[in-house]
Amino acid sequence: MVADSMNAAGSAGRRWSPFRSIKVFVLCHSLLQLAQLLVSGYMKSSISTIERRYGLSSQKSGILAAFNEVGNTVLIVFVSFFGSRVHRPRYIGGGALLACLASLLMAVPHFLSGEYTYTDKITTSSGNKSGLCFSSLPSNQTCQKEDSDTQWAVYPLLLLGQLLLGIGAVPIQPFGISYIDDYASRRNSPLYLGILLAMTSIGPAIGFVTGSFLLRYYVDFDKLSRDEIKLDQKDLRWVGAWWLGFLVASSFLFLTALPYLFFPREMPKENGADDQESGTDIEPPPKTDPMRDLTLLQFLKSFPRIALRTLSGPIYLLVVLALVNMAALVSGLGTFMPKFIEKQFSQTIPFSNMMIGGIGMPLAVLGVVLGGALMRRFNMSVGGASKLCTVAIFLCLISALPMLFIGCSTQKVAEVYPVRYSYPQCSAGCGCRPDAFNPICGSNNEEYRSPCHAGCLAKEMDASNKPTNFTDCRCISNGSGSARPGTCGSGCSHLLLPFIILMGITSFIISFTQTPSYVMVLRTVPPEDKSFAVGVQYMLFRVLAFLPGPVLYGSVIDTTCILWGEKCGQRTSCLYYNLDNFRQRFLGLMVVFVCGALLCFLLTMVVLRRRGGASQLPPGTKARYEMVGEQEAPEKEETSLKT
Repeated sequence: MVADSMNAAGSAGRRWSPFRSIKVFVLCHSLLQLAQLLVSGYMKSSISTIERRYGLSSQKSGILAAFNEVGNTVLIVFVSFFGSRVHRPRYIGGGALLACLASLLMAVPHFLSGEYTYTDKITTSSGNKSGLCFSSLPSNQTCQKEDSDTQWAVYPLLLLGQLLLGIGAVPIQPFGISYIDDYASRRNSPLYLGILLAMTSIGPAIGFVTGSFLLRYYVDFDKLSRDEIKLDQKDLRWVGAWWLGFLVASSFLFLTALPYLFFPREMPKENGADDQESGTDIEPPPKTDPMRDLTLLQFLKSFPRIALRTLSGPIYLLVVLALVNMAALVSGLGTFMPKFIEKQFSQTIPFSNMMIGGIGMPLAVLGVVLGGALMRRFNMSVGGASKLCTVAIFLCLISALPMLFIGCSTQKVAEVYPVRYSYPQCSAGCGCRPDAFNPICGSNNEEYRSPCHAGCLAKEMDASNKPTNFTDCRCISNGSGSARPGTCGSGCSHLLLPFIILMGITSFIISFTQTPSYVMVLRTVPPEDKSFAVGVQYMLFRVLAFLPGPVLYGSVIDTTCILWGEKCGQRTSCLYYNLDNFRQRFLGLMVVFVCGALLCFLLTMVVLRRRGGASQLPPGTKARYEMVGEQEAPEKEETSLKT
C-alpha cells in the first residue's frame, strides 16, 4: 500500500512537471526557433554594413551569407538517420548553445579591429586631415595600413562563425518537429507544427527589423564619445553597429537553450479527444520509419539508391526544381535587396531593412497562410495544387516585370560617370589621396568623390564642428562654385513607393505556392519514402539554392561596379554602381528564376494531364491523398515532417 502510494505520488509529480508537458516544449521550441532565425535575418540585414566596414566585394559578402549552409548541408543527412535514436532535447540544446557561441564569434572582429577610419580621419604624411585641396602637398602620400595585424583574420573569423551557426542549427528544427509529432495529440499536432512554421518566417522578419534599429548606432559608439562621432546615417561612409545584434541574439539563444537540458528523452503522450492513450504512460516513438533499424554504414550505402528512386518521380522532381528556383530567388533577394534599395533610391541601410522586415516578409507570411487556407477550403487535389501554383507564379511574373523599369540612372559623378577620366587639370595639383571618399554635391549638380577632387580650398563649419559647405572649388563653375556634404543622390526617391508596393505584391503572390508545393511533394512519393523525400528536398535546397544563390547575386552585382574603393593599393568594396545595370541584372536574375519556376509548374501540369490527374501517384497513395480534407492526409503529412 505504501509503495503504491509512493508510486502514485511520484507519477503525479512527474505529471505536473513543466518539462514533461508537450505544450511547454512547443513554447520553448518556438522561442528557440525565433532566436535562431533572428540571427539569420540579422546577418542578412547587416551584410552591406559588414561589406563597407571591412572592404568586401559583393561576391565575398554572398559567400559569407551562404556559408552557414555548408555545415548544415553536410550534416543534415545524418539527421534522417539518427531521428529518435538519440536524446533529442539535449541535442537541440547542444545545437542552440553552439549557435550561441557562433553568434558571439561573429561579433569578435569588431573588438579585434581598431577604430573605423574614413578619409577625413586619416592623416596624410604632410599632416592634412581636412580633405581639402592643398597644392603644396605631395601626390605620393604615405599609405597607412589600418589594423594590419588583425585585418587579415576578420573574414576567416566571420566565415567560421557562419559555419558554426549552420552546424548548430542542424538538430533544432528536424528534432523539434519529430519530438512534437511523437508526443502531441493528433488534434493538437497540426496547431503546434503551424506555430513552429510561422516562426520560420517571423524570425527573419524580426532580424531585419532589429537590424533597422541597431544599425542606426555608430559602429564605434563603444569607443568614441558622442561629440567624436562626425558622421550621420545619410553619409555614404556611415557604418552602423553591426556587431551589437549578434551579442543580443547570442544572449537570446543562451536563454532559450537552457530549458532543453531538463526535458526528458521521452515524455507522456498528450491527452486528446481522439487519442487512445491515457496520457500518463510514456510511449516510445512509433517505428514507422523503415530505415530505423539500419546501421549508420547501411544507411549511408542505401542513401544514393533511395535518393535516385525518389528523384525518379517526374512530378516530385519538377516540383522540387520549381521550389529550388524560388529558394534561389529568395536567398539572393533577402541578402542584397536592402543594398539595392539603398543604392537605387538613395535611402539609408536602416530604412531599407525596415522595408524588407516590416513590409515584404509579413506579406509573405500572409501569403503562406492564405495559400494553405485556399487549399483546405477547396479541397484541392494534386492537379488543383499544380494549377494554383502555375497561376500564382504567372501573376508573380506580371508583378515582377514592371520592377525592372522603376529606377534612375547613376547621378553624374566627376571622373567616374558617365565619362571616366583621371586627374582633371583643376585638381591636378591638390595631391588627393587615391582612397579618398567623402562625396560632395556641387552647385552644378555634379557629384565629386571628395572636396579634394573638386579642388575645394575652404569649408564652413557649424557649431558641432561639422562641415556644412565647401567653397572656392576649382572644378565647379570655373573656380567660383561651392558644394554641400553628401551625395547628390540618384533622384529616384519618388519612385520608392511604387517599387515597394510591387515588391510587397510579388512577395505575397509567390508565397501562395509554398503550401500547395509541399502538399504535392508529400503526395507524389511512396509512403515509406516520405520522410526521406522531405530530407532530399531540403538538401537540394541547400546545394542548388541557398549555397550558390547569394554568391551568384553578389557576383552579378560586382559586374555593375564602375568605381572600386582602394586602400594601400588593394581593392576594397565598390563605391559607385551603374544603377541601370544594377537594376536590370539584379532584378533580371529574379525574373529568370521566376520563369524557371513557371516552366517547372507548367511541365507538372502537362505530366499530370497525360497521366490522368491523380493517377501519377505511387501505388497505395492515390485513394488516400486525393483530397486535402480527408482525415488521413494530414496525419501522413505531419509524420512526413519527421526528418
